[in-house]
Amino acid sequence: MISPGSLAAKGGVDPGATALDHAEHKESAMELNLNWEYVADTVMGGVSRGKITAAVVKGRDAVQLTGQVSLENDGGFIQMAADLPPEVQALGFTGLEVDATGNGEAYDIRLRTTDLTRPWQSYRTAFTPGPDWGSYRLPFAAFEAHRTDAPFNPANLRRLGIVAIGHAFAADVSVAAVRLYRA
Repeated sequence: MISPGSLAAKGGVDPGATALDHAEHKESAMELNLNWEYVADTVMGGVSRGKITAAVVKGRDAVQLTGQVSLENDGGFIQMAADLPPEVQALGFTGLEVDATGNGEAYDIRLRTTDLTRPWQSYRTAFTPGPDWGSYRLPFAAFEAHRTDAPFNPANLRRLGIVAIGHAFAADVSVAAVRLYRA
C-alpha cells in the first residue's frame, strides 16, 4: 500500500487562493488521507501490468498509477483503490473532488458501500484528466449503480477506486488529493 501521509493535505487548496478562500474551502470540503493499494485483472487471470508510486508529478506530491491495460485472457483493468478511514462519514456531502493529472484517457471512479456484497458491484462514473493539474468535481448523483439494485447511500461509503479499464492502453494518472465536498 502507498501511504501518502500528508499528500492529501498538501494538494487540497490552490496556493494562490486568499485566506478567505481557504476558510470557505475547509468548511465545504473534507480532505481524505487515503492509503492507496494496487489491484489488477491478474486476480481473475488477466495479464494487465502496472504499479502505483508516490512521486512528485509536475510539482505536486501525488500517487501515480501507471501501466499497460491488456484485454488478453478476458482481462482489462488496473486500478488504485483505497478504503476510507472508519471515521469518515460522507452523509451530507455532495460528491468527490479529485485533484488529478493524466494522459487524456478516461478513467473510472468506482465507489463501494457496505450495501454491496459482490466484488463486481459498484457505483461508477468516469473522468478524463488532462496533462495539467485540475480539480474534478464528481457529484454522487453522477455515479451509476453497476450490477446492483441498491441505491447509493453516502452514509455507507467505504471504498473508492480509480480504474484504467475498457480498452488496451497505456495508463498514466496521478492524484494529489481527494476530498468530499458540499455544493
